[in-house]
Amino acid sequence: MTYVYVAIEMTSNKSIFLEIFGDSPRMKVLDFLIENHIFDYSKRQIAELSEISYNTLETFWPQMLKLGLVKKTRKVGKSQMFMLNLENIIIQRLFEIVKDAIIEDVDSLADKKVSVSVKG
Repeated sequence: MTYVYVAIEMTSNKSIFLEIFGDSPRMKVLDFLIENHIFDYSKRQIAELSEISYNTLETFWPQMLKLGLVKKTRKVGKSQMFMLNLENIIIQRLFEIVKDAIIEDVDSLADKKVSVSVKG
């Protein structure tokens, strides 16, 4: 049996979204919510899973609600749950940017030389 190993050099562990917009706390939250847009979360979960502090999230969360970037979905016990507002035009445009960036990234990988070693 012959094994083929393909090595592709990765430039960063950041998502494409964070590569484009930077990794500020607000962008980390948007990145997390975009990647997990089919689920809803409490603010504590969003902060933890976005790897920012709850207090930092509280500094910009009211603005995200006011702009309609996120929306309330339901209440679980005492916790209010939230998710990305997919009906918001800004969120729709962000999804388009991410999609285009992924396509561009895949196309650029196809143009790069790939090192292949065969062991057998």
